[in-house]
Amino acid sequence: MENNYHIPVMLKECIDGLSIKPDGVYVDVTFGGGGHSREILKHLGKDGVLIAFDQDPDAQRNKIDDPRFIFVDQNFAFIKNNLRLLGYKAVDGILADLGVSSHQFDVPERGFSTRFESDLDMRMDKQGALTAAEVLNTYTEDKLHKIFGIYGEVKNAKSLARAIVTGRVEQPIKTLADFKRAAGAHIPKGKEHKYMAQVFQALRIEVNAEIEVLENFLMQTADVLKTGGRLVVMSYHSLEDRPVKNFIAKGKFKGEVEKDFYGNEQKPFKIITRKAVIADAEELERNSRARSAKLRIGEKL
Repeated sequence: MENNYHIPVMLKECIDGLSIKPDGVYVDVTFGGGGHSREILKHLGKDGVLIAFDQDPDAQRNKIDDPRFIFVDQNFAFIKNNLRLLGYKAVDGILADLGVSSHQFDVPERGFSTRFESDLDMRMDKQGALTAAEVLNTYTEDKLHKIFGIYGEVKNAKSLARAIVTGRVEQPIKTLADFKRAAGAHIPKGKEHKYMAQVFQALRIEVNAEIEVLENFLMQTADVLKTGGRLVVMSYHSLEDRPVKNFIAKGKFKGEVEKDFYGNEQKPFKIITRKAVIADAEELERNSRARSAKLRIGEKL
């Protein structure tokens, strides 16, 4: 099942970045199809431990039958509490692959894909209350404009927001077809697929509060990594890459790094990757998802 679920991007680079100790404790916070987790287990000895997080019910079917493997059915925003509950105050390495798995796009009823007719859902966690349809039908024009502009980098975000607010008066926007009917005139000819992907990215980020969740998670990594422990994060668009880059470099998301009375920088990580690591030509040919991937690595000071 793993192969068609999600081909792990930059697998070797991620594993090298973790600098695995055979008896260490590692966390894969985005388990998905389990590709990265299986590879981590190969590098662990009998006393090593791998803890995997995933809130997606589909991911649970890929659980690994191995005494060293622990699965946590939770969003990685709750990493610190869950590790404490399991009795781990500090770990040796944390891996996060922030891509939505290709599997999620391929299951029509999840409502992530621009290719299938389905209800506009997009919740990673089915217990979550907010759906994409609700965003489209209840948010103000101004709020929709901001979401499309910031999260989707949609060029005509303002006129798209207006079209949706106008269109939903006649008929609620519940499905992909409803969306296309309301927004049709604003979808650029010949670039439909790219445009819809940007719009859907914006909705998905809003529905799942992805940027907020990512920032919460990053702050906690500084608390749960041992000195010398590695943080390895792979992101797929600048909205995610920016907070990762800033946090590893400065220990915060905005502004300059804090300094103490003596002028020493107060930050939790040492940068291991000066520039983001990107996939090589061979991998790009094999796996188109690797195109936008950026890998950053920090070591806990």
